[in-house]
Amino acid sequence: MPNPDEIIHREISRINSHLPKARKTLARLMEEDEPKIQLRDGSHHYFRKSELELIFTLIEREEAESLRLPIILEITRTWHGYFKVRGRVEVKVIEKILDRYDLLEEKTEVILPRYLLPKIRKTLPTTTTYAFVME
Repeated sequence: MPNPDEIIHREISRINSHLPKARKTLARLMEEDEPKIQLRDGSHHYFRKSELELIFTLIEREEAESLRLPIILEITRTWHGYFKVRGRVEVKVIEKILDRYDLLEEKTEVILPRYLLPKIRKTLPTTTTYAFVME
């Protein structure tokens, strides 16, 4: 019989089947006629060109080569009421959407209150996604 941790890990894996097998850079997605990625469950996720263009205006041209989409919004029990974003350019995009970006403070990850999620998801519904993580 599996132990409780194994059961939890299996369930988290199941609820994260909507995550990408691999993420693509913004630069690559901008070149595609029909920007999309394959998900872990085998289906495809399509990006709105308008969102890709919006994000492109928020970053430096060379950053489009390192920004991988979708941006993952990590949710866990450990940070009750908060979520995490990782990646220098990913954090920059999210902070600019939230009007919290500080040019002098370059971060590679940020923990934000969950009440900000609706603003992010309303602005970037196809270029962000949730991931449920165990820590």
